[in-house]
Amino acid sequence: MKKILLGDEAFAQGALDAGLSGCYAYPGTPSTEIMEYIQASALAKDRGVHREWSSNEKTAMEEALGVSYAGKRAIVCMKHVGLNVAGDGFVNAAVTGTNGGLIVAVADDPSMHSSQNEQDSRAYAQFAMIPCLEPSSQQEAYDMAAYAFDLSEKHQTPVMMRLTTRLSHSRANIETKDAPAPQNERREPENPRRFILLPAIAKNNVKKLCEKQADFVKLSECSGYNKLVWGNDTSLGIVATGIAYNYVMEAFGGDCPHPVLKISQYPLPKAQLVKLVGACDKIMVVEEGAPFVESQLRTPLEDPRILGRLTGALPRTGELNPYIVAKAFKLDVPEPRPIPELVKNRPPRLCDGCPHINTYQALTEALKGYDSAKVFGDIGCYTLGALPPFNAISSCVDMGASITMAKGASDAGIHPAVAVIGDSTFTHSGMTGILDAVWENSKITVMILDNGTTGMTGGQTSIGAGSLERICQGLGVDPDHIKSIVPLPKNHEENVKTIKAELDYPGLSVIVSKRECIQTLKKKK
Repeated sequence: MKKILLGDEAFAQGALDAGLSGCYAYPGTPSTEIMEYIQASALAKDRGVHREWSSNEKTAMEEALGVSYAGKRAIVCMKHVGLNVAGDGFVNAAVTGTNGGLIVAVADDPSMHSSQNEQDSRAYAQFAMIPCLEPSSQQEAYDMAAYAFDLSEKHQTPVMMRLTTRLSHSRANIETKDAPAPQNERREPENPRRFILLPAIAKNNVKKLCEKQADFVKLSECSGYNKLVWGNDTSLGIVATGIAYNYVMEAFGGDCPHPVLKISQYPLPKAQLVKLVGACDKIMVVEEGAPFVESQLRTPLEDPRILGRLTGALPRTGELNPYIVAKAFKLDVPEPRPIPELVKNRPPRLCDGCPHINTYQALTEALKGYDSAKVFGDIGCYTLGALPPFNAISSCVDMGASITMAKGASDAGIHPAVAVIGDSTFTHSGMTGILDAVWENSKITVMILDNGTTGMTGGQTSIGAGSLERICQGLGVDPDHIKSIVPLPKNHEENVKTIKAELDYPGLSVIVSKRECIQTLKKKK
């Protein structure tokens, strides 16, 4: 069968066709479409594949590990910064090992199209000492799913699938299996005590994990996803990883005169690298993301023969493309066409009719007269409140940081200190910050913008929407200082009054600003 699929969708279909039993994720561009594809799949529905959103990446990681413990196949999906949240479970899953196949699908975002940084998740896989796969095409993303599950089960290890924005969000023809593989039957681990990470057991597990490393290298050296193709001109050798391999091939018109080592499975295939470096005068490393391979080849001695992002042969930051790669090889290629004025990038803005507009208008007016007021923002559509005409927030660092930064600022004497956080972000990472503020009755005002969905990533389910007042009361917030407002122009004066009253309260207060996202409302209508 053939399908036209995004890279994310190709991987999702590959996982389903390989006998997937559970998908766990928190939405985050560019990984969101993996879960959405599985949620819409008739095959997943018929087979009872678990496919509900989790409250955050850490819970998703641990839930997927639970499926693996039971002997079934699971994937956990997130964007690169989500791996920071899942880091504890991710690293320790490498120590416990797996039972059923477990794939950690991480979508990196070079050029930060919708992210705070350009983090390269390959470093996390190396740190956890697990295999990592980096598809160079949508077809490889599909094929690698079954390969990764088999690898995970045979070697009892999680396997990372590293995707990048351009692969995740572009389409290609995919050839799929005629019939999906059956799901695994439930089976207990042969040695269930390896999942109990008491020090005595963990020490033994880590020793076994270290012993697997030589096998993982051999697997890379024998992998069909890593290949060394010799060219006639050995004045330069090329190492190209993942989608960057396609950029190299396109730059040379599909006929590269130089030896090329394509890498799509890690740890690095040492034998091929030794052959390439030994045969060529110089080596150009072309990789999407950080100079991960380049820095390992250069070593602390900074071998001048190794070229790439660290040497300026390629840009140190940002997404690559065939033109940038072609210029790095000094190929004669036409300049890209200038972008017409009509379609030039314009700053993003809140949607017409967005409830956050009315919330920010009320908050901005309520804060007039407070010379030292600071508003700490968070991750979501409402982050756009940092831009004109609102200019309403002072920070946006990571999920949940609005509450904890507001608390720290209040501890340092800033008043009023206001946190603005969305409903989905609150249940993702904001609740623990509220607990700190409850314990000390911190002088902060937390505004939870409840639009009933995870709006920034396309309107996915928000676990706490509609229940935030009860959640805050359960966390210990004084019920007298949990207020609800409806952000509409007709309620503006009343909302300003409510916000001012809580700003003046010398303790913790929560204001839930509740009105449905205009986009999900449009879809319903």
